[in-house]
Amino acid sequence: MVVADLHVHTTNSDGTLTLATLREAAERAGIEAVAVTDHDRVHPDLERPLTRSGRIEIVHGIELGVTTGELRVDLLGYGVRRSDRLQELLETVQANRVERARQIVARVEDRLGVELAVDVEPGIHRTHIAHAIDRSDAPYDYRRARDELIGDGCPCHVQRMVPEFDRGRRVLSEACALVGLAHPLRYPDPERALALSADLDAVELAYPYDRAVDVASVVAAINDHDLVATGGSDAHDDRLGLAGVDRATYDRIRSRIRD
Repeated sequence: MVVADLHVHTTNSDGTLTLATLREAAERAGIEAVAVTDHDRVHPDLERPLTRSGRIEIVHGIELGVTTGELRVDLLGYGVRRSDRLQELLETVQANRVERARQIVARVEDRLGVELAVDVEPGIHRTHIAHAIDRSDAPYDYRRARDELIGDGCPCHVQRMVPEFDRGRRVLSEACALVGLAHPLRYPDPERALALSADLDAVELAYPYDRAVDVASVVAAINDHDLVATGGSDAHDDRLGLAGVDRATYDRIRSRIRD
């Protein structure tokens, strides 16, 4: 039984939930704990690694994109305690995100002859730009904007700066109680991605992939490297608990987090 959803996004990055509506969504889903793991940002209103919101426990987390060679992966940090090195890294990443967004918006407006109503500020994601394209007079809905206009390899795409795996892992390890690999079977080379887990504390086992997957390789990595098996819905809306961890696993994770 899922008692904790350990991969959830809020309006601090590209999700739709606020901390207030997060509690409501968790209660509707019948879960007891949620990890807020916004992209490349810590949540400004979560001061402690663990916070109570009514009956719901909130784990302060983060999802950080990193790269190693040609492979880009996402790391999940749990039980965040802010550090100078983490703040410095995230400020650099967010400054690049903002500049990249400006360039994407400019390319879209120039290509389509439209003006996009979007706030280019820290936390901006391609999701926000795609929604702005959908709202404009451009002949693209949200999905086509993502898939045909601003996605990787598309005409208006701009590459962003992504920290190296080793740097990201070190910085997160200093600031977080656990650092794990997110959704290992989403990457083009899952075997290579899972090899990185040898230097981590955890790996995401339970995840709502959009296709049937064989998790045997993930289980093997967990056993080989004595990893914690995390799990979460990767929710960007209010549907929580689609994947997560049971009570025994959450208790193990919680015991690693110093409140």
